[in-house]
Amino acid sequence: MSKNKLKLAFYWAASCGGCEIAVLDINEKILDVVQIADIVFWPVALDIKYKDVEAMPDKYIDICFFNGSIRNSEQEHMAKLLRKKAKTLVAFGSCAHEGCIPGLANLHNRKEIFTQVYIEDKSNINLQKVLPKTKTQVKEGTLEIPEFYDTVKTLGQTVEVDYYLPGCPPPVKLIANAVDAIANNALPPKGSVLAPLKAVCDECPRKRENKKITKIHRVYEKNPEPEKCLLEQGILCMGLATRSGCGAQCLKVDMPCTGCGGPAPNVPEQGAAMISALASILGYDEEKLSEKDVEQLMNQIKDPVGTFYMYSLPASIMKRKVIKQ
Repeated sequence: MSKNKLKLAFYWAASCGGCEIAVLDINEKILDVVQIADIVFWPVALDIKYKDVEAMPDKYIDICFFNGSIRNSEQEHMAKLLRKKAKTLVAFGSCAHEGCIPGLANLHNRKEIFTQVYIEDKSNINLQKVLPKTKTQVKEGTLEIPEFYDTVKTLGQTVEVDYYLPGCPPPVKLIANAVDAIANNALPPKGSVLAPLKAVCDECPRKRENKKITKIHRVYEKNPEPEKCLLEQGILCMGLATRSGCGAQCLKVDMPCTGCGGPAPNVPEQGAAMISALASILGYDEEKLSEKDVEQLMNQIKDPVGTFYMYSLPASIMKRKVIKQ
């Protein structure tokens, strides 16, 4: 291992694994990584044990790319361990950055999730209604698995994070830019989001005319006009409230932005910002709405949390649904 090369680490917590694939999607850019760095920890690709990381001196790793939210005690342990061993910790992807899809589990708690998955799900045969336990005694000894938490947290809610690389997964261009910044020792101030300072709407080629809408369509219900803003066609699009860097790729194939880039610059609460923007165009022109009219308009949004907080519930002001025990 070269003393002159950077030491990189990758870790995968509560996520789908797409961020691991995104690293390979940089294609020949991976050769630049090999030139400047040695990978010292990457469980998905290298046979390196946790004990090997524990044996490393503090700050031995130059940069650690951590993808995934914090769902259980093992992931929390690794977040704290890698924070201790790494000089620079990057929240890589939407799950580490905002909580992402795993974070929608914050609409429930551990008891509700376990009951649904292990008891009520019709594919199960669990007559004894056995639920997972962190420790189980067998004749060979004690079996131990990580503790499953009630609440999904972001990486930044667990340890101090130096940089955020957004996206589900991060776009190849943003990853390549980050590699270049690392190679040239040109990273921005700590705490920065490694993405452009504009919203997805600013990258979208569709035309906006600020027209009001009276009906909301789900994606499969309408064939959109190819050049007109999707939101102005009644298709919910999060581009107004979402940070750019993706090149508006979804919009270019008639799919609305769902918000994976996290909040746009100067937007502290992505979901609230989008709801506010929608409220400004949703309604009947120059008509006074009755309570029934307002209710009918609101009921067109079939899944408000899944729409406005698909990627950001744990990072939002709400963080989770309050569940009375």
